[in-house]
Amino acid sequence: MKKEKIIHYANGPSLEDINSTIKVPKNAGFFRTLFVFSGPGALVAVGYMDPGNWITSIKGGADHNYQLLTVILISSLIAMLLQSMASKLGIVTQMDLAQATRHHTGKKLGIALWIATELAIMATDVAEVIGSAVALKLLFKIPLLLGVIITIFDVMLLLVLTRLGFRKIEAFVVVLIAVILIVFTYEVLISDPHWGEVITGYLPQSKIVTNSSMLALSLGIIGATVMPHNLYLHSAISQTRKVDRKDLENVRHAVRFANIDSNIQLTGAFIINSLLLILGASMFFGKSTAIKGEDFVSLYNALGDKKIVGNIASPILSGLFAIALLASGQNSTITGTLTGEIVMEGFLHLKFPLWLRRIITRGLAVLPVVICVILYGEKESAVENLLVYSQVFLSIALPISIIPLTIFTSNKKLMGEFVNRKWITFIAWIISIALTLLSIKFIWSDLIKDLF
Repeated sequence: MKKEKIIHYANGPSLEDINSTIKVPKNAGFFRTLFVFSGPGALVAVGYMDPGNWITSIKGGADHNYQLLTVILISSLIAMLLQSMASKLGIVTQMDLAQATRHHTGKKLGIALWIATELAIMATDVAEVIGSAVALKLLFKIPLLLGVIITIFDVMLLLVLTRLGFRKIEAFVVVLIAVILIVFTYEVLISDPHWGEVITGYLPQSKIVTNSSMLALSLGIIGATVMPHNLYLHSAISQTRKVDRKDLENVRHAVRFANIDSNIQLTGAFIINSLLLILGASMFFGKSTAIKGEDFVSLYNALGDKKIVGNIASPILSGLFAIALLASGQNSTITGTLTGEIVMEGFLHLKFPLWLRRIITRGLAVLPVVICVILYGEKESAVENLLVYSQVFLSIALPISIIPLTIFTSNKKLMGEFVNRKWITFIAWIISIALTLLSIKFIWSDLIKDLF
C-alpha cells in the first residue's frame, strides 16, 4: 500500500499538558495494546449516559414499555460511527475538531462558532451540575445552592488527577461507570422485567414513527444521546497516546485500537441506557400511579413508594439511584471541563494557566444554576427546568460539530489514506442532515412556537 504523508495544521497540541503522555509498547500482544489504548472511550461514553439522558430513557419505558429500546440501539450505532470519525481525525491530523474547524474558517466566524459551542458545553454541564447537586441533597440533605457550589471543587479533583497522570482520570471515570452499571443492573433484576418483550423491543416498529407520543420521545432520546461536545473531546484525548508518526503503520495501529476502545465503551453506555429504559418499563408502565413528575426527585421518591413499585420499594433502592446519579454527575463534570478547555484553545488560540482554564470553564457552567437557585429557592423542579431549556443550545451546536467532522474526515487531502470510505461518508451525511433537521424541528416546536 502506498504511504501518504500525514498532514496536520494545528498551532499546538490539543490539551498540551496531557498530549502524547502515555507510551505505547512496541510489538506487544493484542490485549496488552488494547489495555494501553483503553480509556478515552470511557470518557466519551460518559456523555452518552449523563443525567440528561436518564429522564428520557426512564420516561420512554414508563410510557411505552420496552418498544423504544430500538431507538436506543440506533442512537448507539450513530454514536459509534461519529466517535470513530472524531478519534481518527485527532490521531491522523494531530488536530482536535475545534482546531480543525478554526483552521478552515476566518477569525470572525471562528469566534461565532466558539460562542455557539461554548453555550452547548455550558448547557451540557448544567445537567451534570444539577444531577450532582440534587443527588447530594437526596443523599445528605445538603441544600441545593450549597450542592451546586460543592460541584465547583470537581475542578480541584481534576487538577489532582491530571498531575497524577491522564491514566488516573481514565481509571476514576471507569470506576464511576462501573458503579452506575452495577446499581442499575441490580435494580433491573429485582424489578423482574419480561425478558421476551425486552428482546423484541430492539426490533424496529413502524408505530414508533406513526405514534406522535412515541415519535416525540424517540427524538428526545436521540437528541439527548448524540452530544456535540463528545466529538471535540474524543478528537483531543485520542492524542494522549504517544504514537511514533515516522511510520504510517503506527498511525494505522493507533486508529484501529482507538476505534475498538470507543466501540467497547459505547457498548457499555448502550447497556446502561437500555437498563434505564427497562427499569422505567418494568416498574412504571401500565400503572395508574405511574410517575407524575419527570425529574430526579420524582424518580427517587417513586422507587421508595410501595404504591408505585410494590414490595420491592425501599429506601435502599432510592439511595442506590441517588448514588448512581451522583456518580454520573461527577463523571460528566470532569469530561465537560476538559471539553471546555479544548474548545477555548482550539477556536480562540488562547493559552491560560491550567488551573485558570479549568476554573473558567467550570464557573461558566455553575453560574446559571446558581442564579436559578437564588431566584427560585430550593425547588428542585424549578432548577431541573433548566434541563429543558439547555437542550436548545445543544440543538444549535449539533450541526456545527457534526457537519465539519463529516467534511474533514471525508477530505482526501487532509486525511490521506485514512479518508472515510464512500459508504461511511454517505451514512455520515445522512446522519448529519437528519440530526440537523431534528435540531431545527426542536428549536421551532420547543422554543419559537412557545414564545409566539
